[in-house]
Order: sequence, then C-alpha cells, then structure tokens
Amino acid sequence: MAQLSSNLLLTAFFLYLAATIFFAVSLTGKKFKNKAGEEKNKAGLLGYITAVLALLFALGYFFTRWYVAGHAPVSNLFEYTTFLGIMMSLAFVIIYPIYKADVLGFFSMPVVMLIIAYASMFPREVSPLIPALQSIWLKIHVITTALGQGILAIGFAGGLIYLLRVIDFKKNDKQVKAIEFVMYSIISLVGFILITSTFNALNYEAQFTYVNEKGIESEMVYHLPPIVGPNEYVLLTEDKMSPFFSVHPNIKSGDLNTVIWSLFTGLILYYLIRLVTRRKVGELFQPLLRGVSPQAADEISYRAIAIGFPIFTLGGLIFAMIWAQIAWTRFWAWDPKEVWALITFLFYAAYLHLRLSRGWHGEKSAWLCVIGFAIIMFNLIFVNLVIAGLHSYA
Repeated sequence: MAQLSSNLLLTAFFLYLAATIFFAVSLTGKKFKNKAGEEKNKAGLLGYITAVLALLFALGYFFTRWYVAGHAPVSNLFEYTTFLGIMMSLAFVIIYPIYKADVLGFFSMPVVMLIIAYASMFPREVSPLIPALQSIWLKIHVITTALGQGILAIGFAGGLIYLLRVIDFKKNDKQVKAIEFVMYSIISLVGFILITSTFNALNYEAQFTYVNEKGIESEMVYHLPPIVGPNEYVLLTEDKMSPFFSVHPNIKSGDLNTVIWSLFTGLILYYLIRLVTRRKVGELFQPLLRGVSPQAADEISYRAIAIGFPIFTLGGLIFAMIWAQIAWTRFWAWDPKEVWALITFLFYAAYLHLRLSRGWHGEKSAWLCVIGFAIIMFNLIFVNLVIAGLHSYA
C-alpha cells in the first residue's frame, strides 16, 4: 500500500505536468471559431480535465497513505508540504470554472508541481506519531490551515499574472527589480531540488559531533558540502570540506546549509537563463499574457484571498490555539511558527482592509498578493528548516 501511495503521487505529478502543457498550448496555440463565432481553444478544457484527474490521483495518494500510517499524513515536512500542493490544486479546480482563465492554470500547475517536488526532497518514510501529535486536532488544525494556504496561493498566482502583464521590463526600475527577485526566489526552489537530488545520487555525507541547544553532545549528518557548521562542531569525515563558520545552537545548521546552497544554485540558474535568453526572466512570460485582462487577474487574486483568509484564520490561529491549550496548557507561547502564523494573519487582514477601505486595486493589490505568499513560503521553508522551536517536528 505504501508503494501504491507513492505511485499515485508520482502519477499525479506527471498529470500536473500534462495540464501545464495543455494550458501553455491554450495560450500559444491556434484558436478556432465555434458556431456562435466565438474563438475557442480546446486545450484549456483538456488542461482542466487533466488537472482534475491529477487532483483525484493526488487525493488517492493522501487517503492511501492515511490508511497505511493510521493517521492523517500531515505530520512531517514531506507530508504537509505535499498536502499544501494538493490543496492548491483543489483551490484551482474549484476556482477555474468560475473565470475559465487558462492563464491561471498555466501559472498554478507549475507552482503545485514545484511544491510537491520540494516536498519529495525530505524523508518520506511513514512513521508513527509522536505523543504531541496524537490528537484529532492534528487533522482539524493542519488540514484547515493547508486548505486556507492553498487558496491563498491562487491569490499569489493571480497577483503574479497581473504584475507580469503590466510591468514594463524595458525600464530597470524598482518594480522590475522586485519582480525579478520574485522570479529568482522561485528559481531557487528549483535550485534546491536540483542540488539536493544531485548530492543524494552521489550519497554525499559529512558527519559532525556538536553541542546542541541543551548543552548535550550530539551527532549530525550533512547531505550537502558544509558551508556552515553546527555549534562547537568536530568534523568526523576527514575527506570532506570544513565549514567556513559555525552557528548558534538554536539554529538548525544542516538546514541553513541547505538553504544557502539553494540560494547559490538559484543564482547560477537565474543568470544562466538571463545569459541564454538575453532577457529578464519575467519578460519571457509577457508574450503569453498579451490577451490576458489585468482586471480579470486582479479579480481572481482578490476573490481567492477573500475565501482563503477566513479558512486560514480558522485553521492557523483559532484551531491552533485550541490545540495548544490542550497539548501544552497555554494558548500562546511566541513560538516561531506561531509568530509567523500571526504575521500572516495580520498581513492578509491588512490586505483586505486596504483593498476594501482604501481602494488598493490593481498593481498595489497584486504586490500584496505576492508578498503574502512569500510570507507563507518563508514560514514553510526558512522557519521550519532553520529556527528550532516547538513545531520543529513538523
């Protein structure tokens, strides 16, 4: 059953890829007129059908793994991140029939694939729940949070479409630099997948002893060449490079090392794309977006956030505090994950206030959509990987 679960997820991944291709064809391929004289391209419909099939296979993975594990598969970084990608695809499947915007599929499906591929770089073994997670609130809190974030991710896709559609890349102003930084950040996720897969294939290991945050000597294994080392480390593998410096014991040095390698690899990939195409990365998408209405993209991003925000608030704050009271006898402890969940809530609350009360539509609104999702990803990637806390098991 565990192998069946993995095969279902792999099938879903390739179906998401096929959906991306169909949506790309819908934007670039020839359109035909129907009897009413309206221009139609069936590739978009095929893309949506494929996306629905991909979602069904992904849900098959989820429930099969649930059966194998005996608990909801959202208890570690692989499971939660994969589920986040699935929830984004669910949000897309629900929202697409309303607007029938093929461009949304062209941007959403690759993000879903990227999230699932990112998740697959972490340990995938089915393991029993630790005592702190043995609660019905695991399902309620985590599943609701992921659903809310998945819908908010559609808001990010809409905002990114708007910006890529309206920004003038001939100007080298702050907006162009900012959108290029967004593209670099996305490419860095690809860099993480590539660099991690490469060194995993080489079976690279660098072993350390170090002193952890409790003052106890422990052992650690790096799977990428060590740029940063753990606190008071001793490198045990003599044939491996030595770290340039060590970090505070509350910082998870192995994961910080991975983040640094990802950013470095992303930088190389970004400038390689610039060198080959002789264009800015964001500029490469503009020919595909000529027929896209900026107002429609703005509407999609707003509606997605209006729906996703209350769901995230329910799961990420209210249900989380109830579970914290049950598990740790307090509603709040300023744990890094709790703090960033609060920051996410306050940011999207400010977005809705500015949108509804101050008339922040269009470009301002789109930037907020992108920044909001960046906060979610920062929480998922950097806070989860680098900063030790009560949620480190996740």
